[in-house]
Amino acid sequence: MFLRIPALILAATLVGPLVAANVASAGAEPRRVYDRYHRDYHVWDDREDRAYRQYLAEQHRRYLTYERQRRARQVAYWRWRHERLEHER
Repeated sequence: MFLRIPALILAATLVGPLVAANVASAGAEPRRVYDRYHRDYHVWDDREDRAYRQYLAEQHRRYLTYERQRRARQVAYWRWRHERLEHER
């Protein structure tokens, strides 16, 4: 019985942050992201996330959150995105 308690604590310690992150991202409100290259803001919602993932796939890059990308890659994404937005119109 005493061995179960440390195992449960260890499991909760390892799994807790993963569950919290999924809950936070699932109900997260869209946020605004500034595009320095075009000097405008974009709402980062599910639609933008899908476009970002498509961009990464086309560039053959692994997924890394937008915030963790280097600034040059962020600029490249917005350049691609603005070109795509003009084609959508």
